[in-house]
Amino acid sequence: MIKATKLGSAIALALAACGAAQAQAPAAAPLKATVIHWWTSGGESQAVKQFADAYNKAGGQWIDNAIAGADQSRATTINRIVGGNAPTAAQFNTSKQFRDFVEQGLLNNVDDVAAAGKWDQIMPPSILAAIKINGHFYAAPVDIHMPAWFFYSKAAYKKAGIANEPQTWDEFLAQLAKLKAAGLVPLAFGGQVWQEKITFDAIFAMVGGSDLYLKVYRDRDQKAVMSPAFKQVLVDFKKLKAFVDAGSPGRNWNDATAMVVSGKAGVQIMGDWAKGEFSSAKQVAGKDFGCFPGFGPKAPYIVAGDAFVFPKTTDANAVKAQKLLATVVTSPAAQVAFNSRKGAIPIRGDVDESTLDICARQGLAIIKDKSRQLPNAEMLASPDTTGALQDVLTSYWNKNQSPEDAQKAFARALKDQ
Repeated sequence: MIKATKLGSAIALALAACGAAQAQAPAAAPLKATVIHWWTSGGESQAVKQFADAYNKAGGQWIDNAIAGADQSRATTINRIVGGNAPTAAQFNTSKQFRDFVEQGLLNNVDDVAAAGKWDQIMPPSILAAIKINGHFYAAPVDIHMPAWFFYSKAAYKKAGIANEPQTWDEFLAQLAKLKAAGLVPLAFGGQVWQEKITFDAIFAMVGGSDLYLKVYRDRDQKAVMSPAFKQVLVDFKKLKAFVDAGSPGRNWNDATAMVVSGKAGVQIMGDWAKGEFSSAKQVAGKDFGCFPGFGPKAPYIVAGDAFVFPKTTDANAVKAQKLLATVVTSPAAQVAFNSRKGAIPIRGDVDESTLDICARQGLAIIKDKSRQLPNAEMLASPDTTGALQDVLTSYWNKNQSPEDAQKAFARALKDQ
C-alpha cells in the first residue's frame, strides 16, 4: 500500500508537471512561407502586401522575397530549385512557363485546395488550361490581367480636343495625331522586348482579329503568317513608331505609365497592372484617367495573369504552408484586396465588386462573355517560341526592316521552335 501510494503520488506529480509544461508551451509556430515574386513597383508592392497580411492572419508567416524583373525573378526561382533551396512558392505568369517543372516532377500539386475551392467551376477555361496539367492543379492563379488595355490622360485628351474614346483603329491613329499636334507625347512607350511584344499582340488582336490570332499562335499556320492580313498587322504595328518619344528605348513600363499620370503623354497600351500606378498617384479611373479594352463593344479580351507555383518538397510543414497559401490567395476577400490595388480582376466571379474601379468592373462583365475571351500568346506558345518571336518583333521595331522580311522571320521562328 505504501509503495502504491508513493507510485500514485509520483504519477500525480508527473501529470501535474506535464500539465504545467503544456500550459507554458508556446503556441504552434506559424507556417513560414518564403515567396519569390517580381511585384516591386509602388502599386504592386501595396497589392502583394494584402496577400502577406491575409496569410499572416491565417496562421502563417509570409517571408517576402521580391526581385525586380520577371526574368530575373524566375531565374532566381530556377536556381534555388536546382540548388536544393527552393522557396515555398514562386510567381510565374499563367502560361506555359512552368510546364517543364511539371514534366520533371519538380512541383507539388494543390488538388485538394482546388477541389475545396471549386476552381473548375469558378475560373475561366483559359486559366484552367494553364494551371491544370494532366489532371492535376500545379499553380494557384491570383489575378486575371488583360495586357491590351488603353489608358489615357483625361487632361491630355482635353488639351488635344479629343472628346470620345476611339471605336476603330483609324480613329485611334487620328487621336494620336491630335495629341502630337498639341505638343504632347502621343504614346507613352517602354522600348523593352516584352513591352514591344504585348503592344504588338494588342494590335494583332484588335486589328487582325481573333481568328487570325489563333491560327498564328495556336495553330502555327504558316499560310496565316504569310497572309496579306498578317502583313497588315505588322504594318499597323510599325505605324505607332511615329508617335513615341526619343526616350522610349529601355524605359520601364511604370515610368511610361508615369508619363500618362502626369499628363505629359496621352495614351499607354499596357496591361491593367498599370492601374496600380494611377492609384498610387491618387488618380481615379473615369475622373483623372480613362480606360478602354480595345475598339468597340466586341473587341477581343486577351486573358493573361499571374500564379504561384509550389516547388516539390516532402517537408510536412512546408506542404501545409503551400496549401494554406494556395487557399488564402484564392479566397474571395484576399482576391478583392489584392486585385483592387494590383489593377487586375479577380480569378473568381463570386466577389464583392463594390471596391473595384470602373475598369475592373468593366473587365469582370466582359470576362463573362466567353466569345470575347482570347488566350494570351504565352498560354499558346512555349517560352522558347515566345522568346524567338520577341527577337523578331524587336528587330522589326528598332531597325529599318521591311514588313515582308519581318513576316518571313516570324514564320521561321514559329516553324523552328
